[in-house]
Amino acid sequence: MKKVLMEMEDQKNSYEQKAKESLQKVLEEKMSAEQQLQSTQRSLALAEQKCEEWRSQYEALKEDWRTLGTQHQELESQLHVLQSKLQGADSRDLQMNQALRLLENEHQELLAKIEHLQGDRDLCGSDTQHLQDQLKRSEEEKLTLETKVQQLQSLLQNQSLQLQEQEKLLTKKGQQIYFHKF
Repeated sequence: MKKVLMEMEDQKNSYEQKAKESLQKVLEEKMSAEQQLQSTQRSLALAEQKCEEWRSQYEALKEDWRTLGTQHQELESQLHVLQSKLQGADSRDLQMNQALRLLENEHQELLAKIEHLQGDRDLCGSDTQHLQDQLKRSEEEKLTLETKVQQLQSLLQNQSLQLQEQEKLLTKKGQQIYFHKF
């Protein structure tokens, strides 16, 4: 019976040893799992933080894109206005050139009349003086109109240069919007 008790005691010790080893193994696995859980939780917290940063950047970029779209529309509108002004200036320039040609023709006609009347100057001295006054006024009007035409041409050229600069700026901004978009 003592032998049986000894064997049972040995079995009990063996089972206890195995139970302790199993318990130790389970505890080690539990600690490893807890460490993995903490590591995973830290990784999750970092990922959530990164996600929030990306979301914030995305919202900022979206707002920038809206602002750029609005600016692009405003610049396009300004371009259309400037193109309309340029067309109006071209039209005025054409009208002034036509008026100048008419005045030059009238001036030539008046010169021809003066030449004709100078032959009859002795008979019509006072009429000649009147025509000379008209010629002088016509020449003054011609000079005035030429000055106005030059001013309008200069204005037209300045507006054309401004329009070209704004078109370049719009093109550059359009490219920036295009590149910013991608």
